[in-house]
Order: sequence, then structure tokens, then C-alpha cells
Amino acid sequence: MLHYFLTTTNLLAKFHICHLSFPFIFFFLLSCQSNLAQIEARGNLTKQLEKAGLHLGDPVLIRIFKAERRLELWMQKEKGAYYILVQKYPICNYGKKGLGPKFKEGDGRAPEGIYEVRKSQLNPKSKYHLAFNLGYPNAYDRAHRRTGSYLMVHGDCVSIGCYAMTDAAIEEIYGAVAAALSAGQPSVQVHCYPFALEPAALEKHKDSPYFDFWSNLADAYQLFEEQKQPLVWEVQQKRYVFLP
Repeated sequence: MLHYFLTTTNLLAKFHICHLSFPFIFFFLLSCQSNLAQIEARGNLTKQLEKAGLHLGDPVLIRIFKAERRLELWMQKEKGAYYILVQKYPICNYGKKGLGPKFKEGDGRAPEGIYEVRKSQLNPKSKYHLAFNLGYPNAYDRAHRRTGSYLMVHGDCVSIGCYAMTDAAIEEIYGAVAAALSAGQPSVQVHCYPFALEPAALEKHKDSPYFDFWSNLADAYQLFEEQKQPLVWEVQQKRYVFLP
């Protein structure tokens, strides 16, 4: 708190605070507080990496849970090792239609499924601060003739079908993804789930029109829970098939 007070006081002094209106000072302080929050957030990730013996550039995997409004950042310390949960981030928004997969362009839904992010899908100049494209539609989506484009994980906290994060959160997430891809990871998997697909939770949705799809996706969830490794998958007869 003392550091924040001294920082903002010194900055305001440069602008001759006696000549500034109250509204200007108020919004200036909010801006400073936001910037400091972003710096603190980046510092938190650095601390988590140091604690786990990890570094930016180590392999990354992401899991997303709609109902829990949570994005998880997982990283691997060395080749063959289990992926470690490094950080959890709250999701600001994921569209207006709630749970269920995306079906078509403009339906207001965020994708559910297994996606791969490559270097070409990074967008450091996004109007939503920073962004990376999920790669929707994937092979499963195309097999079901689903349509849509530019489905992202991005900042700015607004969405009509993307996974929107705070700017501070996307800076950490994007930084980890970009560093891993630059260090040679071919692609970063992003597992997008409606909720944590534990058997008991899935049973509560047995009457949902998405139950069959979620049951198929639960195979991915359980396999990662057991192995803590990226999934090897393909599409057969319009279903995900996950290889051990």
C-alpha cells in the first residue's frame, strides 16, 4: 500500500496536482491502480513458476471450465514429466448462451472440445488486448458441419462467443503460450469443458441434449486426470477417440 501511495503521489506531482479537477484525479488514480494490479498479477505467475521450478518457455496446456468460470494453466517441468497446475484464472465472460457446444456462426456460444493453438494463431495486436485463436472448427466440429470463425481466448472481459479474460490474466496466459511455442512446442492444447466432467456431475445432466457429446468429452477429462499429459486424439465416426 505504501508503494502504491508513493508511486501515484510522485506521478501526480509531475502533473501539478493543484491544477487538476477532481474527476481527472479520480480516474487517474483508478488507472494507476489498474496498472499496478497488472504488474502484481505478472509477479504472481513468476512466483508460482519459481516455486514449481518452472520457466517461461516450458511446455503449456490449458483447461477451461465454463460452469466454474475457470481457466487453468498447466506446465511441464521436463520431457516426460507430469504437467503441473500452475495457476487458475477467473473467466470474465464466454458468450450469452451458456453451456453446450458451438454449432454455427453467430450463435453466441463458446466452443467445447479439444483444440490446438499454434504460432500462427497468436494475435499480439488484438483489439481485445491480446488473443490466441482456439482453432475452431476442429476435426470433430467439421465432421458435425459446425461453423464459426475467430473463436479466441482474449482480454478486455467482453465476449459474444470467445473466452474473455481480464487484461492482466491474458498477459500471463498469452505470455506462457507464446513462450512455449517459441521454445519449440508444436502446439498448445486447450481442453474446453462445460464443467468438470466427473461421473457424478455428468449424471446430473443425463437429460441434457448434450449428454452424449459430454459423455464422449468426459473420456478426455478422465484421461488427463489420470495421466497429466496432452491428449492423443482423432475423430472416428463423428466421435472423439482418445489414444492411451
